[in-house]
Amino acid sequence: MTTVTPASGSPVQARLIRDGAVVADDWLPPAEQTPGAGERRILTLAQWQDAGCPEGAGLQLEAADDPGPLLDALAGLALIAVHFGVFTDGRGFSLARRLREAGFAGELRARGELLPDQAHYLRRCGFNALEFADPDRLAQAQERLAVFTTDYQGAVDQPLPLFRRRA
Repeated sequence: MTTVTPASGSPVQARLIRDGAVVADDWLPPAEQTPGAGERRILTLAQWQDAGCPEGAGLQLEAADDPGPLLDALAGLALIAVHFGVFTDGRGFSLARRLREAGFAGELRARGELLPDQAHYLRRCGFNALEFADPDRLAQAQERLAVFTTDYQGAVDQPLPLFRRRA
């Protein structure tokens, strides 16, 4: 895997799929301390609010977070990561759909305890980046993303159902 060295100087291994390709992650995960100069650190919702809701920031939401307060600031965010603490918690899927339907056009990342079998459904809900807690699952997830060539139902990634696209 490729490594990236952000401004902090510590190397970070590539461990995410963005738009179907395995790429180096140029964002640092959330931490208790505030980001240093030049660091692209994902902020928690509380950190982002404490910092005055800075534009161009990366933001992490937990499945239980209410995105309502940040809906007016979506255009100014570069990245929103939805953290999946356990793979059985489906609230992140709903959160992604709500963010996309509210107009968020930046990188929407699912991160945490994900299964490769969820990759296709995560994309259908609006995620365009997947960061697995276990980076050994990247190849399996890429395979799962290629399994279906057409979807019958409408979703965030293709609003029109198949019968409307054929007309």
